[in-house]
Amino acid sequence: MKKKSLLVLLFSFMALVLIACGGGGKGSSSEAEESEVTGGDIENATELSYWTFVELHMEFFKDAATRWNEQYPDRPIKLVAETYPYDQMHNNLLLALQSGTGAPDIADIEISRFPNFLQGEPQMLPMNEYVEPEMDNFVKARFDIYSKDGNYYGMPTHVGASVMYYNKEVMDAAGVDIDSIKTWDDYVEAGKKVVQNTDSLMTTVSTDDYLPMWQMISQRDSDWFDSDGNPTLNTQANIDTLQFLSDMIYKDKIAELTPGGQPHAEEFYAEMNEGKYASIAMPMWYMGRFTDYMSDLKGKMVVRPLPAWEEGGKRSAGMGGTGTVVTNQTENAELAQDFLAFAKLTKEANVKLWQVLGFDPPRTDVWGTEEIMEDNKFFQFFGTDIFDTLEKIKDEINAVNITENTPDVATEVNTNVFNNVLRQQTQTPEEALNEAQEKIKSNMK
Repeated sequence: MKKKSLLVLLFSFMALVLIACGGGGKGSSSEAEESEVTGGDIENATELSYWTFVELHMEFFKDAATRWNEQYPDRPIKLVAETYPYDQMHNNLLLALQSGTGAPDIADIEISRFPNFLQGEPQMLPMNEYVEPEMDNFVKARFDIYSKDGNYYGMPTHVGASVMYYNKEVMDAAGVDIDSIKTWDDYVEAGKKVVQNTDSLMTTVSTDDYLPMWQMISQRDSDWFDSDGNPTLNTQANIDTLQFLSDMIYKDKIAELTPGGQPHAEEFYAEMNEGKYASIAMPMWYMGRFTDYMSDLKGKMVVRPLPAWEEGGKRSAGMGGTGTVVTNQTENAELAQDFLAFAKLTKEANVKLWQVLGFDPPRTDVWGTEEIMEDNKFFQFFGTDIFDTLEKIKDEINAVNITENTPDVATEVNTNVFNNVLRQQTQTPEEALNEAQEKIKSNMK
């Protein structure tokens, strides 16, 4: 209790400092990386502010606001959408909610940060009246992640099914049939052919993003926490997976450390775009990164299931996520909730999640529909068999265990474990994960 009380006082103090320095208030557009206004030319439109940490999400909500204003001309909105750096947005949002001032009407919260916003009394509005009538049409687990005590706060953005993105041009040049890759052992052998026969490497290994490893351990029915919230960082499955990542770099020599540290870095985009890497394992939502930042790969990339750890094993994992919320500081609660439900829960909204963002919609009754299968930039980029892959793996996705300590795991793994094992090579995977396990357990006391 003392630790939590001290934390609340610290947040409150920092919030006062931010407000005094001009960081408070809705939007703080002077600090935003991107800012867009939709409906600003509509007379008597009600202003709603929206914060996100992904520029592509802002495009999705701009589209939703335009559609809303067309369908509900008697309740027009002026959407002020702003994109901030990941840490800045989440930190400022948490401070604003803790201090009781400065939060937007609507905000995106990334899955690993969401538990921080569920501690104590959530400062967000429940969306049960919108969610419960539609739950049978959705992947329910995606709502459970963003819920507490029976209340649903975050509206999901995708299923997040992990897949392998292959550069077919490189794989063909290496003499590899991508459909023959069934297991991770097959993947390594294919990578050796890529290195031997082309100027490319098979892949990269991230050191600033624990998600790529997380999806691999999830395939093995492992996780960072068990279902009771106990840390499980040092399970044998996790140790073996980290060793596998290290071996791809230093033993098999089919991979290197990810430029920029993570698959969202500009340095990585540039190298991948030039064909330096033959593949990358990431969730379906990563498609938008290709279309927006690696456009030279159009027509070269294809989507396939992840390799399994053994024949018949799981070929995917449900990774990442963003829960969009209405904060309790909104002055237009009903309008903000109605708009969020319109933007995220309707059939049309879930079709748009695919058409605008390339995300696998959490609303399953739109899969395979005529609207989903209409030609768009993602089919043009990756081919028309994307949903064939999704259908194959949809029943092979484990639910992940998210706790209020998940952000601590992200920090520990990204900061120390990967650095010591993959960069500096000063610890074995077992040593690093044992140490991380003890740190997380200690933090939880």
